[in-house]
Amino acid sequence: MFSPRPLDDDLAAVRDRYAPGSPVLDVESDFETLPPAVAEDLGLFVDGLDPASYPTGWLPDAVPDLLGKHAGPAFTVGLPGDGTVVRTAQTDPPAALVKRRAEGTPDDFLAFLVAERLVQIDCEPAPGAVSGGDSDGLPETFLPFFGERYRDLDAAIRRPDPETGASTTGFGPTDVFQVANALFDAWVGLHTRDAFASWESEYPRLYDAWDDAGDRLAGRLDDLSAEVARGDTEFPSAIEYACSAVKHDLDLPAPYGALDTTAYRDRGAPYAVAWAEKTFAALVDEE
Repeated sequence: MFSPRPLDDDLAAVRDRYAPGSPVLDVESDFETLPPAVAEDLGLFVDGLDPASYPTGWLPDAVPDLLGKHAGPAFTVGLPGDGTVVRTAQTDPPAALVKRRAEGTPDDFLAFLVAERLVQIDCEPAPGAVSGGDSDGLPETFLPFFGERYRDLDAAIRRPDPETGASTTGFGPTDVFQVANALFDAWVGLHTRDAFASWESEYPRLYDAWDDAGDRLAGRLDDLSAEVARGDTEFPSAIEYACSAVKHDLDLPAPYGALDTTAYRDRGAPYAVAWAEKTFAALVDEE
């Protein structure tokens, strides 16, 4: 199921600098979540396993099935939307896992995706930024990032009617999942982008891949609000697009620009929930 991935010299140097000893493994499957029996096989490539479980009380009544499994006691790795390369801190040392679908990814961009996960392993969050308890590094997914505040995020996005409980915004649990993942991605990007921006002379191939990906994102940013207003793009998808641009240090239009701030980097989950409350309230008021 797993096999060590050969690394080019620049990528090996990034690993030595940011995540020494961390294995980079190819995975035979294109997974969303690795089930317990498979995840346990990671023990063959690391010094130890430290499976994480999260309180189901963090979750609202309705969530996607895979998120419910992720919060339970079973050892799982990954969630939908995690991307082609996944980082896990449930191994010692942390590991980077390359999904099978990476076979269709251009080599240089795939190398950057691996480098991105290795840099993330090296990052430390500010005290109080992670709601799901203390962390030795960046949380693995958005669930421990939001912790008990995930219920608050759900309420902010769906804005349930106090009498019926029905969503007043038209958004459901899957939309909350999508927005939570996007907000977490932006927060992580605030921790990593300075490293990427410094690589132009030291790791030019990886820098160019980061820069080129940003150029491809930039074209739509100015039109996001208009796309949402016309109904061409759902608001959660627009948030996802804008948040993906944060790690490329691109200028974001309102209301997404408030996520590209030192305040968000330092305050983390409480800031994200407050942003969602304000932003989705304005969306309801506009209607």
